[in-house]
Amino acid sequence: MQVHRTTYLPSLPADRPKIGIRPIIDGRRRGIRESLEDQTMALARAVAKLFTEELRYGDGTPVECVIADTCIGGVAEAARTAEKFAREGVGLTVSVTPCWCYGAETMDMDPLIPKAVWGFNGTERPGAVYLASVLAAHNQKGLPAFGIYGRDVKDAGDTNIPPDVREKLLRFARAGLAVATMRGKSYLAIGGVSMGIAGSMVDPGFLERYLGMRYEMVDTSEFIRRVEEGIYDSKEYERAVAWVKRYCQEGMDPNPPEKRASRAKKDADWEMVVKMTIIARDLMVGNPVLAELGFGEEALGHNAIAGGFQGQRQWTDHFPNGDFMETILNSSFDWNGIRPPFVFATENDYLNGITMLFGYLLTKTAQIFADVRTYWSPEAVRRVTGVNLTGRAENGFIHLINSGSAALDGTGQQSRNGKPAMKPFWEITPEEVERCLAAARFCPAVLEYFRGGGFSTTFVTKGEMPATMARLNLVAGLGPVLQLAEGYIVDLPAEVAQTVIKRTDPTWPTTWFVPRLTGSGPFKDVYSVMNTWGANHAALSYGHIGADLITLAAMLRIPVAMHNVPEEKIFRPSAWSAFGAMDPQGADFRACTAYGPLYG
Repeated sequence: MQVHRTTYLPSLPADRPKIGIRPIIDGRRRGIRESLEDQTMALARAVAKLFTEELRYGDGTPVECVIADTCIGGVAEAARTAEKFAREGVGLTVSVTPCWCYGAETMDMDPLIPKAVWGFNGTERPGAVYLASVLAAHNQKGLPAFGIYGRDVKDAGDTNIPPDVREKLLRFARAGLAVATMRGKSYLAIGGVSMGIAGSMVDPGFLERYLGMRYEMVDTSEFIRRVEEGIYDSKEYERAVAWVKRYCQEGMDPNPPEKRASRAKKDADWEMVVKMTIIARDLMVGNPVLAELGFGEEALGHNAIAGGFQGQRQWTDHFPNGDFMETILNSSFDWNGIRPPFVFATENDYLNGITMLFGYLLTKTAQIFADVRTYWSPEAVRRVTGVNLTGRAENGFIHLINSGSAALDGTGQQSRNGKPAMKPFWEITPEEVERCLAAARFCPAVLEYFRGGGFSTTFVTKGEMPATMARLNLVAGLGPVLQLAEGYIVDLPAEVAQTVIKRTDPTWPTTWFVPRLTGSGPFKDVYSVMNTWGANHAALSYGHIGADLITLAAMLRIPVAMHNVPEEKIFRPSAWSAFGAMDPQGADFRACTAYGPLYG
């Protein structure tokens, strides 16, 4: 199979926010400042090196850092640094110091930029004292900052970053980059509300005030206009059709023989869903080829970092469904090669789409969109199949299944260190693409659901992958709230898997998920996780990223109502402890209410 990394990498303005590094120093001359210049700047360079080596943008290039031209010993140098950072496109800052400095004179005062401070734990100079002082200033001024203080005392001049400091620096940076990347982008809704699903009732105020994003909307009739007027790249379309015929295997037709579509109708549906995929992508990020065809306005796109398709029912009662489009857009490859995934929500559930966006920005991997469909208890499995569940699934499992948006990466056919994985596109091999495609089938749509036809993606996710299930909800009187559950995707005995799948829709993709239990609250058992979930949909991300999601939510002032992340991994701004250090979850709610949305 000939697969390349595509030269068509969809790119939006400001997709690469930089990290500003602020070396903070005692400004007193005639001995003190001079003795600290090299040590302070060396710490700044060490932090920048960590970020550029460990973090990448969505296009696979290393994250860029901007270090202040000089150490910052007072307000004048702080102002000059702020001006430089604004010119350079800095979206978050980290201040570092090994010594006492003048807190309120040297702090980052930009209210919209996530900020962290690392106060070096050493005995020669009181870096920890500066950290406490400047955090108090941040808290008093209502500018939350993340404080980083290493557990162990280090020797002066030691520029090696301790493991605990490294973990917090990277967690802060991943979340801060996500915040900066979303700012100024759009969520594009193709269509409106799907089947009364609250998550598809887009609230522009939430997008604007909490995420700094715009809301864009086009009617689904735009597909018909662009198809009929030829507003798409016909050469790409021909290439796409050939690729689909070669690699996308059609699955079984679940419809009664007398109701099945003719071969001609199915072929026409394939042509339409391929065009829909190309058009949806062009609507999101634009396409310069359209300008060459005389469609300059359409060539610009909607600057969308995420989108969604209403589909049911106004579209799917007459036209082919969007399942293929959603699957391919969310995957890390298509007929153009291996590429970054798009974030595209089924049923225009923008709240799930934004949750998927959070997961993608933190991991740079494709996301699985799914219904939180059914909790299967061990007793129910035994009654239906006669099998006693063992291993990770011994306490039951949650059946995640939906007709669209489950990226082909979700087959679990990629690998890392010999284990199933979902990887950033730059790590995916052509052989893994081939395995993902071979593990999936595209079944003719169930006509009871989709009267207009089309194709639904079906596969079973390969088990033993760590995963995090998450969901953003809006609650009257509270606002946005995040919930998440770390756990594992599991394999089930064949007789159990087939029996359960046949009881629902065998043409849709299935993922068996088991949350990690804590023995209390929502994580008392698997049933309680399902029973406490706040909506019918969830986003599933590869890896245990709950701690990163919590940090990101705090930056955006979104409280976390439900999680099973160990306490020692939770990293929030220092001010949160003032709202109730003995009650961290309640403190999170109170702090988010007090500070309000990041963008006002």
